[in-house]
Amino acid sequence: MDEKASPKLVNRREHRKSSFKMGRTIGEKREKLETANERAAARKKDKKKKAVRILLTVVGFLILIGLLIVLAVALIGESKPSDEGGEEQNVTVIYEPSIEVIDEDNPSGQITSRMSSYIGQAEEDFKDLGYKPAKAVIPSGAVREVDFYLEERPGFIKMIIDRGSAVSVEDADRMIRYLESIGVGQYEYIDVRIEGKAYWK
Repeated sequence: MDEKASPKLVNRREHRKSSFKMGRTIGEKREKLETANERAAARKKDKKKKAVRILLTVVGFLILIGLLIVLAVALIGESKPSDEGGEEQNVTVIYEPSIEVIDEDNPSGQITSRMSSYIGQAEEDFKDLGYKPAKAVIPSGAVREVDFYLEERPGFIKMIIDRGSAVSVEDADRMIRYLESIGVGQYEYIDVRIEGKAYWK
């Protein structure tokens, strides 16, 4: 029969030191206490951040309001009503000639509304440049041509209603001044029916 080993006596003095240290946390360090200066600095920093956030919010709000105002003004400008009836101003002026109009193919004097309006507008354009229209003649066989006679000017001006009256009158004015500059006092007609070209005879 084996002898049982007798238990060893443990020296209590070896284990008298506790692994815990009195007056300390398990982490062996106390939490660091914030000083009054650190708390004041932190509060000041928070106030600055809050002020910046408020300022950015206000600036963004003002920019948004400005954009809305600009958009509203643009929309109002596009659809601005006229003084009469609250509708947009979209008036087409119809000119009536005050000079004599002779249609060589129709002695009764009945002409189309388009031809009548063109003659009236060209009459006003000539007056704007200082000329005095005397009469307009629609030559025989012509569908869109009209000849203007001006007071104190020789000959006549051949124009066509397919071109704008203002540009045709300006071309005629340039041709008249050119002929005067080169000493041509008499001519049968000036032809400004073709854009960019003018003829005289």
